[in-house]
Parts: sequence; C-alpha cells; structure tokens
Amino acid sequence: MHYVTAKGILSAGNGMNLYRGCQHGCIYCDARSACYQMDHAFEDVAVKENALSLLEEALRRKRRPCMIGMGAMSDPYIPLEEELCHTRQALALIEKYGFGATLLTKSARVLRDLDLLSAINRKTKAVVQMTLTTHDETLCRILEPNVSTTRERVDALKALRDAGIPTVVWLSPIVPFLNDTPENIEAIVDSCREAGVKGIISFGMGLTLREGNREYFYRQLDRHFPGLKEQYIRRYGNAYELPSPRAKELDRLFHSRCEKLGLWHSNDRLFRYLHEFETNEMQMRLF
Repeated sequence: MHYVTAKGILSAGNGMNLYRGCQHGCIYCDARSACYQMDHAFEDVAVKENALSLLEEALRRKRRPCMIGMGAMSDPYIPLEEELCHTRQALALIEKYGFGATLLTKSARVLRDLDLLSAINRKTKAVVQMTLTTHDETLCRILEPNVSTTRERVDALKALRDAGIPTVVWLSPIVPFLNDTPENIEAIVDSCREAGVKGIISFGMGLTLREGNREYFYRQLDRHFPGLKEQYIRRYGNAYELPSPRAKELDRLFHSRCEKLGLWHSNDRLFRYLHEFETNEMQMRLF
C-alpha cells in the first residue's frame, strides 16, 4: 500500500475509485492491462489520500443529486478497506448530501456497511452489484483466490435482500474450458433468483485478454491448469475477445433461464436502473 494525491475523484458519469490496484488476485482481471498505465505493482494498492475531501467538495457543488458509483476499476471492499474504512466514509458522505449509491464488489465485506446502505436507500436508492463467475467453490478459489467465495457472495446477496437493498449481479467472466458449462450458467442464475436479485448483466460468454493481463493469466494457467495455455494460444492467438466455443448455446440458455425466472437480463434496462436517481416519493409512486 502507498498513498497518492488525486487531482479529482468523480468521473463525468459520477463514478469513482478510492483505490488503484487490487488485492483480490483474480487471475483474469482486465485492470492489470498495460493500457491503464499503472506505474506501480498491481497488488501495491495506491490509496487516494485526499479522495474523501474531493468527494465532499464535489457533492456539495452539484446542483442536482444523482447516483454515485464505486468499483468500476478497483473493488471498494479489498482487505485494506477493513483498516482504512474509506468506502464507509464515502457512503456516509453520499448519505449526508442526499445522493444515491451503487457499488460493484466481489466481497461479502459489503455487509459491514449495511446500516449506511439502508440509510441511503430510505432516502433514494442504494444498489449493490455483485460479480459471480463460477458456482464451483473449488474453481472459484483458483480464479478468484483472495475474495469471498461464490457461496459467501450469494449469502451476502440474501442478507441484502432481507434488508431491502436492491441487488444486481454481473455474470463475468465465462472462462473458456473452465466455467463455460450449462450447469454453471443454470446454477448461477438459479442462485440469483433464490437471492432475490433484480437482474443479471452479461456481456457474452467469454473473457477478454490484452497486454498485461494476458501474461498474468497465462502464468496462472500454467500454474493451475498445465497445458491449457497452449490450447488458448492455438485457438485465440493474441485476440482481445475470447468467446467460449459454446458461447451461442450458453447465451441462449442464460436469456431463456432469466426470462423463465423473472430476472431482468437486458443490459440496457439494468444500466438505466443503475443510473436513474429516484427519491423515496418516486419509488412509492412506482410501487
């Protein structure tokens, strides 16, 4: 961990990352890519020491409340958050100034801040987005070694449901030859239905690789799945998009299963929901 001074905190779309880098060790992580020009080791997380003061100033200046997003590039609930509590302090500011919040995580640590998420949700809307990759707990510990397992994340989704916090799941990535099976897709979708998830975002059945994360991913394949790297190279070369050989079949299964179980599965619909600021009165009228 090291500290840096940020020039700004909110993007044009009102998203933010309090940290740069990650400790979760997911073997497929695109944030390792060279195009992001990270000038430090990925696991040596950069903590934006002035992020909270920048956030408060930005919220104070905004003319209209909106949804504030967290976690697009760095998970807001990495292990460091237990010590620093920057995500918790950011949520407190969001609640104080009457904004909505949505965050994307792979960690059950989000439940620590259930009180603040509930306070925000009483005024407007707080949405927790959770990434799910594989229903197989053993495979999960290989693909995502330092993060809550799938079972722990599903249990967290159920706790959020019971507290009245809306949730959305990202089904990502579907890694060719590892979790690209009908059984995995059905199990994750069924778990989402059981946990009361509003909907599931999917950008297709595959993953992406580019300079930086490709090399790391291949080293991990050599470590855990000897011979699989060569299969990737033969099939995909240096392609950015790596669709599963079963992509069409799995995509049809995903959408039909979601439709059958009443889960939203349109990315456009889900992103509109995530970005739409709602007051408590608006929610009551819609209800």
